[in-house]
Amino acid sequence: MRRKLVAGNWKMNGSTGSIRELLQGILGGAAEVAAVELAVFPPFVYLGAVEQQLSGSAVIWGAQNMCDQGSGAYTGEVSGSMLNDFHCTYVIVGHSERRTLYGESDQVVAQKFAAARKVGVKPILCVGETLDERERGVTEAVVGRQLKAVLDLEGIGSFADAVIAYEPVWAIGTGRTATSGQAQEVHAFIRAKLAELDPALANKVRILYGGSVKGSNAAELLAMPDIDGGLVGGASLDAKDFLAIAKAGC
Repeated sequence: MRRKLVAGNWKMNGSTGSIRELLQGILGGAAEVAAVELAVFPPFVYLGAVEQQLSGSAVIWGAQNMCDQGSGAYTGEVSGSMLNDFHCTYVIVGHSERRTLYGESDQVVAQKFAAARKVGVKPILCVGETLDERERGVTEAVVGRQLKAVLDLEGIGSFADAVIAYEPVWAIGTGRTATSGQAQEVHAFIRAKLAELDPALANKVRILYGGSVKGSNAAELLAMPDIDGGLVGGASLDAKDFLAIAKAGC
């Protein structure tokens, strides 16, 4: 059985003080949701403080992005080996904001996925469609293309130590949320695409939902057979809300 994962993507939010308080709140309630894996993803500059506060606890941490290169003249970038210095378990690659705001192509995302695996950091691969793409009925074509870029580069076996997050771009930060049925439909499609290559592995891969997950809708979403947790944005900045989502997965 796949263990639920609830991952908090803090994006470009937080301060030294607010993060310390947030983590105290999460740690205070973590024992009540021990059946669920909890992970937080702070901005790069706070990774050291997060590691220090969470070290030895059940809550794990990761990074929001990384470079596809190991080192060199890449001003402003962070490599996978640097993430290892902070003992990051996960790194998010291909988040919709990276794809849409910073122009990351499917190929660049695939290279980041590969670079993460090369240094032993588990990638959380984000896939998903825009509102225009959903309205044109090409959701599966878009998600399938994004998956194919990684499969072509790394092969199906690479997903043995990876996570996938489906994030409908039209439901992120808009207040809109895909219905549980809409989300399950795409999650099932993703698992089926993997199963075409390796049915056993496909059954083990965790697929998270990442479109405005809140305590109020988490139970319905996480009850779906192919939704294995959430990649949580705004709600992860409040310990009570974040733990409520995790509780829904218990």
